[in-house]
Amino acid sequence: MQDKDAPSFGPAGLTRGYFAIGVERISKQLNLGNMVRSAHGFGASFVFTVGAQYGALEARADTSKALQHMPLYHWETPGDMALPRSCKLVGVELIEGAVDLPGFRHPMQAAYILGPERGELSPEILKMCDHVVKIPTAFCINVAMAGAIVMYDRMRALGRFSPRPVGEGAKSAQMAPHVYGDSKKR
Repeated sequence: MQDKDAPSFGPAGLTRGYFAIGVERISKQLNLGNMVRSAHGFGASFVFTVGAQYGALEARADTSKALQHMPLYHWETPGDMALPRSCKLVGVELIEGAVDLPGFRHPMQAAYILGPERGELSPEILKMCDHVVKIPTAFCINVAMAGAIVMYDRMRALGRFSPRPVGEGAKSAQMAPHVYGDSKKR
């Protein structure tokens, strides 16, 4: 049980910008439901699919009722995608030339797209990507898990968290103080 007077360290308000996450050609409703639920938990602005199989769109694993709180867009083809103008498309794929996720600087406005459960991002989607990152694993992992790892990395990289302790063990989480920049002359 959470103390109602305790400060909230959830994703809302911890990062600037916005993000979305989606999957191309997803076929399993449990994977989509899990990703939608994780996206809701990490504070995504919306989720999306491209070329999803009809059965996957039921998203039955979404026990948080995320779709009552954020939109889910379905696009039939990559050409149908309609992202906001300043939004960078970031492909998540285990391919040569992709940037390792721990060394990637996340864009302030980003839409992350992952490949299907048994396949990879299409060449058409890869051409549309502004960046391609990979999770440094020995082999491909579950698409919903990969999505959660990317969202966690974004929150950790762009969030206002105190630095990790130098030694072992847990230190209570404290939000880093906001630092105001110098005034700008226009």
